[in-house]
Amino acid sequence: GILSIEQLISRVGVIGVTLMALLSGFGAVNCPYTYMSYFLRNVTDADILALERRLLQTMDMIVSKKKRIAVAHRTMFQRGEVHNKPTGFWGMIKSVTTSVSGSENLSLIQQEVDALEELSRQLFLETADLHATKERIEYSKTFQGKYFNFLGYFFSIYCVWKIFMATINIVFDRVGKTDPVTRGIEITVNYLGIQFDVKFWSQHISFILVGIIIVTSIRGLLITLTKFFYAISSSKSSNVIVLLLAQIMGMYFVSSVLLIRMSMPPEYRIIITEVLGEL
Repeated sequence: GILSIEQLISRVGVIGVTLMALLSGFGAVNCPYTYMSYFLRNVTDADILALERRLLQTMDMIVSKKKRIAVAHRTMFQRGEVHNKPTGFWGMIKSVTTSVSGSENLSLIQQEVDALEELSRQLFLETADLHATKERIEYSKTFQGKYFNFLGYFFSIYCVWKIFMATINIVFDRVGKTDPVTRGIEITVNYLGIQFDVKFWSQHISFILVGIIIVTSIRGLLITLTKFFYAISSSKSSNVIVLLLAQIMGMYFVSSVLLIRMSMPPEYRIIITEVLGEL
C-alpha cells in the first residue's frame, strides 16, 4: 500500500539519492581542483608586490580625488553658493557660467571616484586570491600536501572509472553481483598468485570501507550544509533551517543505506534488501 515501508523509503530515497549525486558530483570536481598541484598557477612574490602596488596607487588616487571634491564643496560653501540662491538677471547668468560648470566638474570627478573604487575592490579580491594561491603552493610542497596531491590523482582516475562503469550498467541494465572490495582482492590474488583467504578478509575490509564511506560522506554533508546555512540564516529563519537540516539528514542517511548495499558482500546485501523491500 501507499503507507508501506517500501513505498515511503522509495519516495524518500529519490530525493536523498539526488542530493547525494549533486554533492558527490561537486566533491568529485572540487576535491582534485583544491588539492592537486596541477591546477595551481605559478604565483611569485613579485606578482603579489606589483598588484599590491597597483592597489595602493589606486587608493591614493581615490583619496586625492575625494580631497578635491571636499575642497570644492568647502569653497562653494564659503562663497555662499550652497545656501544663497542667485537672484535677478545677472545672478542667473552668473549661476549658469560658474555654478553649473563647477557642479559638472564635481559630478565628473565623482564618477571617476566610483570607477576607481570598483577597480580597487577588484584589485583587492585579486590580491587576496594571489595570497591564497601562494599559501596553497607552499602547502603543496609539504608532506601532507604531496599526500593529498597523490590522492587527488587517484580519486580522479577512480571517479572516471565509476562514471564509465555506471554508464555501462545503465545501458546494459546490469546489477553488480560482487562488491568492489571482493572483486579487487580476487584480481590482486590471481595476479600475484599468493595464498589468501578472500572470503574472510573481504568481509572485514568491506565493512571497514562502508563505515569510512558513511562517516566521511555525512561529515562532508554537514560541512557543506553548515556553510550554506551560515550564508542564508537569520534570527527569524533559524528554526526552519534546523528543521530542514533534520529532514535532509534523514533522507541522506536512508539513501546511504540504499546505495551502500553495492559495497557489501551478497550474503549481507540480502539482509538489507529484505528489510527495505525490492527497491
